[in-house]
Amino acid sequence: MQRFQVSVPAQPSKCEIVIGRGILSAAGREIRRRLGPRAQRLALISNKKVFKLYGAPVVESLEAGRFQVSHWLMGDGERYKSLKTAETALQFFSEHGIERTDAVVSLGGGVTGDLAGFAASIYLRGVAFVQIPTTLVAQIDASIGGKVGVNLSSGKNRAGAFHQPGIVIADLETLNSLPARELTAGWCECIKQGATAGRKLFQQTTAYLSNTTGKQVAITSQLENLIAAHAAFKASIVSSDMREDPERNDPRSRRILNFGHTVGHALEELTDYRRFRHGEAVGWGMLVAGELSKNLGLLDQSELESLQAGIRLCGQLPAARDIGTDAILSAVRRDKKSARGQVQWVLLERIGKPRIVSGEEIDVTSLKTSIRDALKQRN
Repeated sequence: MQRFQVSVPAQPSKCEIVIGRGILSAAGREIRRRLGPRAQRLALISNKKVFKLYGAPVVESLEAGRFQVSHWLMGDGERYKSLKTAETALQFFSEHGIERTDAVVSLGGGVTGDLAGFAASIYLRGVAFVQIPTTLVAQIDASIGGKVGVNLSSGKNRAGAFHQPGIVIADLETLNSLPARELTAGWCECIKQGATAGRKLFQQTTAYLSNTTGKQVAITSQLENLIAAHAAFKASIVSSDMREDPERNDPRSRRILNFGHTVGHALEELTDYRRFRHGEAVGWGMLVAGELSKNLGLLDQSELESLQAGIRLCGQLPAARDIGTDAILSAVRRDKKSARGQVQWVLLERIGKPRIVSGEEIDVTSLKTSIRDALKQRN
């Protein structure tokens, strides 16, 4: 079992991250230790699929930790990450007597964590929040950092907050239940973090993927070390820039974690969040960002080929070449991370050296060419 913390500026408490194998049975004890004796009730949010697999042992563990547990199951999928669903969650908290000293627990992937955390952040002006991530994407990225939110008709994560979990409990055994596409999505996020973190993490990730089928994972110490390395990287970025300062453009800015997300979010929006899992869309987004980096003279061809090879190791991505370039550009312009009316692109100078580039520095021809060339690739 590995432990480390996310420092939260201007707050006395820290988010603790616990990673290990077979640790769901320890959830109640870990949460009680973290929340202290005053917390009495826990509102557990999950979905039917995850709760069927892990709900019983988690509830048993929480009750053994002397908590009164109520659970509510939301719909499975990005389209359920909405204000309407959040309102239902808030009503559930109220009906089950959740108080300021109690907590909300998310059991599931990134969608569940985002929705549960957002509801926790606004209920009674904020109650404690716990993450038990069960997907690869959530364990290395989505559960860490305190970004929570829901989608609006105008775009993904348009309504949200920064609400740090008190503790993240990542049991690697849950990865055994993931379908191949969910693993592909998670590995794409790992490549994203490796490409922005440094060559060491990128090579550690590709070395692991080179020795796996991509359809299943072996729960080994090698995997535990890899997941811990990714989580530690995310934690280090969050600790230095928790609220994603829009004025920061340095390589330790939290904004570098948006590599691949500009086009990725556009693809999700244009397909009504039904064709792509988030990490799959980010995979295509990285391919576009890589092409754009090369076309702008920032990235050598050999480095682009390393990035492309890493993404291929993640698995097959859903087709994207039928989505029009102009439609993608239109969706990109609505990106919530724009600053002073300009989209802020995260590009690469080399593997491990991200660079934030304002949209005003990018000509439309290069952008269109990059999108077309990337999306016509056979992943």
